[in-house]
Amino acid sequence: MQALDQYLARTLKTQRKEKGWSLDRAAKETGVSKAMLGQIERGESSPTVATLWKIASGFHLSLSTFLEPPVTDAEQTVIRSSAELRRQPASDQMLVAPLFPFEARFGFELFELTLQPGYKRLAEPHEKGVTEHVIVTSGEMELLVDGQWLVLNKGSAVRFAADKPHGYRNLHQAPAVFHSLIHYP
Repeated sequence: MQALDQYLARTLKTQRKEKGWSLDRAAKETGVSKAMLGQIERGESSPTVATLWKIASGFHLSLSTFLEPPVTDAEQTVIRSSAELRRQPASDQMLVAPLFPFEARFGFELFELTLQPGYKRLAEPHEKGVTEHVIVTSGEMELLVDGQWLVLNKGSAVRFAADKPHGYRNLHQAPAVFHSLIHYP
């Protein structure tokens, strides 16, 4: 967790400096308080996944930008293990494995996400034109799209416009695991 917090802190500070933004400007662009952004940059706070999304959206970047560097071996076959990548990058109860961080040439990022029993998150809309593809690999979960909670079981797949409010929840006693492919226009 310490290495992830340090990576997030360095990346946030680097991205902010590259844009020439003060903490005040970054707070206005992301909707995350100046105090929280400062704590994240100093490695003193682990934000929620919702806060990470707000930061990524405010910077007009992918979520995976703040979780780990892109896979750089462009000419080689790339093999990644969700078991090796799975971690809790935020203070809430979602486990995240960034299987393929965002690369502009592909236009997407792919995650394995695990919702612990009782987990619920309402997500704010992403950038205009962003679509998400959810494929459940184990357990049962619910996905909020178009104002309705859809029940998804193992093998269920849904594509939806992620530039609208949406949400994820697990009302069951076992974890729910799914792949989330997020495509950026």
